[in-house]
Amino acid sequence: MTVSVLNCGEMHPPLLAWRVGTACVLHRAENRALLIDTGLETRYYESPAGKQKLFKKIFGVVEDPEYSAVRQIRRLGCRPEDVSDIILTHLHFDHAGGLPDFPNAVVHVHAKELKAARNPGRWIDIAFDRENFRHQPRWETYERITDEWMGLPAIRLPFTTEVYFIPLHGHSAGHCGVALRDGAGWVFQCGDSIPVSAAFGATPAWLNAMVVGPQFRWMPLWIREHPEVRILAGHMWSSDFSRE
Repeated sequence: MTVSVLNCGEMHPPLLAWRVGTACVLHRAENRALLIDTGLETRYYESPAGKQKLFKKIFGVVEDPEYSAVRQIRRLGCRPEDVSDIILTHLHFDHAGGLPDFPNAVVHVHAKELKAARNPGRWIDIAFDRENFRHQPRWETYERITDEWMGLPAIRLPFTTEVYFIPLHGHSAGHCGVALRDGAGWVFQCGDSIPVSAAFGATPAWLNAMVVGPQFRWMPLWIREHPEVRILAGHMWSSDFSRE
């Protein structure tokens, strides 16, 4: 079993002095692979369409298709067709944009998130891009709380490896963290429910409340109480990936 953290979308927003990457997790066991979030599709780099052109400018997407998950997975010696399942924290373009690169994968997402992507209504829903779903993915949706993980309400996903959705709604309607057992420990991909690299002081509280969601108030304490859990933010400082 191997767990790899990949930067699947390097961004240098022109309005911020930030260099950030988009964290995706590849879990390999025998001939099967799971991918948590996808980053950006190769098309974003090679022939962007519609919203993709706008997103590239606003977020300063670095135009290098080698960041795409599908190419990184190949470099790791894993065939893209071996990615049987994709688990998404949420459906915004920078986390679900790579879905068309894995057209045969089953896509696991919270039911509220899929409903919001199909019927956007909030200001932040502009980050949904229907182009990401043009291949008509095979969706598996979840909503009912079935378990508890580290004191948090959880939804167990149907894999041999322990994987849980942890509802952390706020950034988007059905946003979830994804907890994955990694040997004797855990990886917790929190997506955009926490600030960049879990640096809670990097952005003001009012902005965290508006963009991240209500968990920014209690998550710092939870993280301090669980040093055994490896915390990943949906976006991390580019320099943090050098240690992966």
